[in-house]
Amino acid sequence: MSHPSPIVLALGLNYPPEPTGISPYTGSMARGLARRGFITRVLTAHPHYPDWKVKPGYGQWSRSEHLDGVAITRLRHYIPAVPKGLRRLASEISFGARLGGHRWKDVDAIVAVSPALVSSALAAVRARVTHRNVPFVVWVQDLYTLGLSETGQAGGTVVKLMSMVEGWLLRSADRVVVIHDRFATRVSEDFGVPRDRIEVVRNWTHLPPAKTVDVVATRAQFGWADDEEVVLHAGNMGVKQGLGNVVDAARLAAERGERVRFVLLGAGSELQRLKEAGSGIPTLQFLSPLNDADFAAALGSADCLLVNELPGVSEMAVPSKLTSYFSAGRPVIAATDVTGITAEEIRNADAGVVVPAGDPAALLEAVSALAADPEGSRRLGANGRHYRSTVLDEESAIDQFTEMLRRLIPTDDRVAVSVPDTLTT
Repeated sequence: MSHPSPIVLALGLNYPPEPTGISPYTGSMARGLARRGFITRVLTAHPHYPDWKVKPGYGQWSRSEHLDGVAITRLRHYIPAVPKGLRRLASEISFGARLGGHRWKDVDAIVAVSPALVSSALAAVRARVTHRNVPFVVWVQDLYTLGLSETGQAGGTVVKLMSMVEGWLLRSADRVVVIHDRFATRVSEDFGVPRDRIEVVRNWTHLPPAKTVDVVATRAQFGWADDEEVVLHAGNMGVKQGLGNVVDAARLAAERGERVRFVLLGAGSELQRLKEAGSGIPTLQFLSPLNDADFAAALGSADCLLVNELPGVSEMAVPSKLTSYFSAGRPVIAATDVTGITAEEIRNADAGVVVPAGDPAALLEAVSALAADPEGSRRLGANGRHYRSTVLDEESAIDQFTEMLRRLIPTDDRVAVSVPDTLTT
């Protein structure tokens, strides 16, 4: 069957059904492009994040699916149990090798999602060899080199080397899409990418519009008492989140006899260490990942929602959880660099309060201050929901991405091609 529609190939390590991180955005964008008339193909890995183990039912050498109008091919790659250092690098290289060895066929545009930086760079090399005249777009969710530097996960030599790789990748792209204006500034100033080749497309909440939440029933379901202040952190539990600070705040609340419960919802590479550190603390609770409906109910039933970042993390990423937090209509506490990008986002939305990273006493004081000001808390929550509906709207973001692709694709020269329902394995 012949299709005159533009064909887009998306390359990324993460894709639904992974519930958190970059995956929901890549999935929503692919589905959105398909709805707008693009033939959308995805090359991705088997679902494994944030647990770093392959989801049951997956794990074949390759697997083809056709979901929501998107042709998806999943490629098996090396997944380390502890995703740090050389093991993390080997994982990215193995995925990049799978991308490079797979048949891409004829496409009109290629979108590489970074991170993972190394696999995106290997894909860019492949694109130069086999698809030189096809527009190549890099969609930057996190700034990789800044992440290594700010979290202290690599030494100076490694950071310098990865900065060279990241700079080459971004400069070689026909367009660089970033998720925040401050990212655009860093990409331009740090890596020498001309500003007119950078597009800002904001992330959005991947949750459906909020339904009325039965707060009483939900709090009872999770064992949250009516007279305790519930502080919920949702999402990945990795190095960047610095969640030892939350464990310390919970311990301090227990020592003071305060009616506060800190809840860590999700999974990640640091989960076991956090459980060991928090063992026996009555004001600390761990919850496993939830389905979308229960997740939204949990957010809407907590008293406040927490973003916690490791001291030193400032510019590397905009926490994806903020989009869901704002949608829930609850005040946000950000324990982070007070001059960083997360703090700026909270202030722009006027949706919460900011306290210094790594200061459990300041975090606990912010919880108490919000508990003492219910009217102010309601106002902050309403502001977040307004910001989500006006600034972080999904359809507007995908429309913007669509228009960028249409400008890049030389439609006059495109010819009809034969396209099967799935990618060739």
